Amino acid sequence: MFKHSFVWTLLVPLSMGSVLGAQSAPAPELPAGSMRAQAATACTECHDTRIIVQQRLSSAAWTKEVDKMTKWGAVVDPQDRDALISYLSTHFSVDKPEYVADRLPGANRTRPKK
Repeated sequence: MFKHSFVWTLLVPLSMGSVLGAQSAPAPELPAGSMRAQAATACTECHDTRIIVQQRLSSAAWTKEVDKMTKWGAVVDPQDRDALISYLSTHFSVDKPEYVADRLPGANRTRPKK
């Protein structure tokens, strides 16, 4: 009995993940800019662009984030560091409107209240 429930515990979430993953909207593109390619290369090695485009950080916070990610293995040429921070700070700053993800047709369009 234990083996049977253990297998179901593993297989059901995995199969649901593949079903749900097949229905997800494509990852958004990063905005045009001189550091777009570098940002895509450095950041999307570990995560897709959704994690970037939803951020609203100050220049100081982006600096901290880029430095943290570099320590974790993101490949950022030291000569590009400041320009990358400027790119991220320009496009994903605290004064930009909140990111709203694209929805699939028929998806629940209600947003949770803050």
